[in-house]
Amino acid sequence: MRLLFLFIGLVVACSVFVGCPARSSHRMGSHDSSERTLLSGSGLLPQGVAIGDVSSQGALLWLRTDGAAAVQVEWAPLSVWEQASKMAAVVAPISRTAVLKTGAETDYTLTIPLEDLTPSTRYRYHIVVGPRESSQSPLPEKPAATGEFVTLPDGTTSAAVSFAWSGDLGSAGRCRRGVDGYPIFDVIRQSRPDFFLFLGDTIYGDHLCPSPPNEPGADFKATTLDTYRLRHRYQRDAQSLRRFLGETPVYVVWDDHEVRNNFAGPYDEQMPAGRQAFREYWPIASPLEDPHRLYRAVRYGADLELFILDVRQYRNRNVDRDDASKTMLGTAQLAWLLNGLQTSTATWKVIATPVPLSIPKGGDSMVPGNDGWAGGPDGTGFERERQVIVDTILSRKIKNVVFLSGDVHWVQANAYDPDRDGSIDFHEYIAGPLSAPPGRFAPTQMVLHPMELFYETGYHNFGLVRATKYDFHVSMVDEKGKERVFHRIAAQ
Repeated sequence: MRLLFLFIGLVVACSVFVGCPARSSHRMGSHDSSERTLLSGSGLLPQGVAIGDVSSQGALLWLRTDGAAAVQVEWAPLSVWEQASKMAAVVAPISRTAVLKTGAETDYTLTIPLEDLTPSTRYRYHIVVGPRESSQSPLPEKPAATGEFVTLPDGTTSAAVSFAWSGDLGSAGRCRRGVDGYPIFDVIRQSRPDFFLFLGDTIYGDHLCPSPPNEPGADFKATTLDTYRLRHRYQRDAQSLRRFLGETPVYVVWDDHEVRNNFAGPYDEQMPAGRQAFREYWPIASPLEDPHRLYRAVRYGADLELFILDVRQYRNRNVDRDDASKTMLGTAQLAWLLNGLQTSTATWKVIATPVPLSIPKGGDSMVPGNDGWAGGPDGTGFERERQVIVDTILSRKIKNVVFLSGDVHWVQANAYDPDRDGSIDFHEYIAGPLSAPPGRFAPTQMVLHPMELFYETGYHNFGLVRATKYDFHVSMVDEKGKERVFHRIAAQ
């Protein structure tokens, strides 16, 4: 019998979507990035699996079944699985969910919390899939998939971290080509990051993917829930992306093309459908009292806190003139960010904003007005709110602030001295695209007094960060794995 039935006396009552874990007293050492997830696939999970929003005490497991099915997940520290494989009778603790059901209401997807985990510990999970009607009978013995992940260090442990970020996947006809689809994900995987930050435009629902040269299945513009779902499934059918998500934890947020170009959430009738499909296809932790919330913080040990911004759901129309009432983040998110920056004890405070700080992004006749933080000659933009963030950094003397962004389809780095005292107050690094045409260069706006450290365009890319309590090293890497430019910041 499979391991589930070797663990005696561990049957627990769990609600759907809530795991019921038992804590293990075993603690592994610090994260060894040379260890990688082992994943065995099955036609039962045609879009693979993904682990996301990992913390020091939890993680989210995403999956999609091939039609309605019953699913059960077991997980435990790797050492427990290794011990169990050697014993005829098992007494070590293992955790498992109740039998969960997938259905058409969520396009057969599930996001399953794995809770009460131990920091800095490697966990293994098994996913078992059976017929939907099998909730009262044993599921198959053979797992449909197995995998591993490592929980983050707790907030008191100083630990080096390596992570990658980028965005913009499948723009303007640069979609899946061949079985692998998007080979840049194999290149990122070979860099062995501790996690990947996906800064939006995970699909281009409003762009066509003609076939040939692309794989068939996305030669339409998404406008409804079903068509948004189809575009997400189209991306997941890229084998390189499935391999990547099978072993690299992800933290994902949207930008505009998950709905349509330059959209402002409160005013776009397509936003609820695009948001639902996005939530169904990515593991994202949201509070029960605010189930649509996408902005959140990630603490990686003592030295890194990542603030992931939602720049779409709460924003005013781009065409509105910039004044004290105009917002990109909304009142609650702005207050959350300012409080988080002021109270964070992490060495590095990293703000992930899908749109850049100082590159003007003008709209078009369909959606006029500047789409990013920077303003334009027409008086639009979101500079007033940007200045509130900058003033907080300056007045509170918050050190080691780094902005990571994307969206413009080129790489760039800026060092900012907004108070013009000769000392750099924060940095910004821009990465992308993963697969899209190069962006058309727009000169950097000078209001915040940036010094351009580098600028390059013309190739697919991702950013790779290596951060310690002493420094923050950024490389920009192309789709062949070549480091094109790099920069290092010493901690203050």
